[in-house]
Amino acid sequence: MKSIKDAQSDLINDTCTCCGSFIDIGAVIEADDTELKLVLNGTDAQVQAQELADKAVNRFPNTQVAMTQLESGVELVLTFSVSAEKMIFQMSN
Repeated sequence: MKSIKDAQSDLINDTCTCCGSFIDIGAVIEADDTELKLVLNGTDAQVQAQELADKAVNRFPNTQVAMTQLESGVELVLTFSVSAEKMIFQMSN
C-alpha cells in the first residue's frame, strides 16, 4: 500500500486500504473540460452521430451539438454545461 501511495501524484487523495482505487474526484474532473469530440466513420456515421447527439441532449438538455461532415465520416462535438455531465455521458455510452 505504501508503494502505491508513494507512486501517486500529489493531486490524488487515495484512501482505499485494499487496492488503491479511491481517488480525489477533483484529480479526474477539470472544471473546464466540457467538450467531447468524436469522429465517426463508415456508411452509417451520420446516423450514429445523430443517435449520440440525441442521447446527450435527452440526458443533459443544455448540451450543445455541432456536426461536421468529413470525407471519411462525421465529426461530432458535444459541449456539456459542466464537466461532470461529460464524464457521466462517456461512462454510460
